[in-house]
Amino acid sequence: MSLTESQVQDVLRTVIDPNTGKDFVSSKSVRQISINGQYVTVDIVLDYPAKSIFDDLRALVIQAIKTLPEVDNVTVSISSRTVSHRVQPGVQLIPNVRNIIAVASGKGGVGKSTTAVNLALALAAEGAKVGILDADIYGPSQPQMLGINSKPESTDGKTMEPLERYGIQAMSIGFLIDVDTPMIWRGPMVISAMEQLLRETRWKDLDYLIVDLPPGTGDIQLTLSQKVPVTGAIIVTTPQDIALLDARKGLKMFEKVSIPILGIVENMSTHICSQCGHEEHIFGSGGAARMCADYNTELLGSLPLDIRIREETDNGTPTVVAEPAGQIAGIYKSIARRAAVKVTALGRDHSSKFPNIVIQKT
Repeated sequence: MSLTESQVQDVLRTVIDPNTGKDFVSSKSVRQISINGQYVTVDIVLDYPAKSIFDDLRALVIQAIKTLPEVDNVTVSISSRTVSHRVQPGVQLIPNVRNIIAVASGKGGVGKSTTAVNLALALAAEGAKVGILDADIYGPSQPQMLGINSKPESTDGKTMEPLERYGIQAMSIGFLIDVDTPMIWRGPMVISAMEQLLRETRWKDLDYLIVDLPPGTGDIQLTLSQKVPVTGAIIVTTPQDIALLDARKGLKMFEKVSIPILGIVENMSTHICSQCGHEEHIFGSGGAARMCADYNTELLGSLPLDIRIREETDNGTPTVVAEPAGQIAGIYKSIARRAAVKVTALGRDHSSKFPNIVIQKT
């Protein structure tokens, strides 16, 4: 009896993708099955970036298919593809940007910018095309964290080319001003500057644009929700109660303006002593998990308070590029994958599939 495609599909229905919780058939990840005698070839296309675990997923699929007695050899190819997802209605889209993820916090000092840059680098390491916009006009951090000290160029006098480092595109007010120059601007000027940085940058074919927001729930956050096509938001907090109080306000703000919450990242979850390696919860424990339970959202991951994270970002080499195979970089990559999976669960944007109506005089 010869092997059939339906037999292979039945087996693949039992293989659960650990990132989505769905089998590869129902998630429509299996794009092609080829059978040549006892040789099976399967093509899988994921709708989220996951380059660092392709080998693990491939092994799961091969192991399952080899349980069929008629199979002698299995070849599995895995790739990923990111599409645009739905944003707020009536908001003008950003050319060449498929999805915008806002990284926010209710208060300063919780490691939001560090999380944002490492999240961007982690998505890029997982195979996505990524950019980061430093929307903190008063206190831009990304130039220091990415180790960029040059200024953007303009080829047409109207738009700017993003600067690139470590495989991601970046734009910040910090690229345009002297490092010691304070931004003594009122709200309308700050909002105008943020919109210009976003819309007058010639982003190049981005799967994800990470927007590093200033702390709080002020003018820039409101403008972002009203005028910027945001796919979803990530809230960064620490476990302590005072930080969680403000994080809850940030989460509720996004809920009120109909921007989906992708999840919460708990920073400084535990402290690891650089001398002895002892680990303890100096800011408390379980705070972000309780907040997730209260608001029916997901804890994307927890990061330690580790001196290396601070040292590496201060030196312009964030952890994901400084120690790409390290444990902390692995946590950032896991958070990036979870956030991307949450994006895929949102409705897709099909606006590009509809033709433009052009009225001509005849």
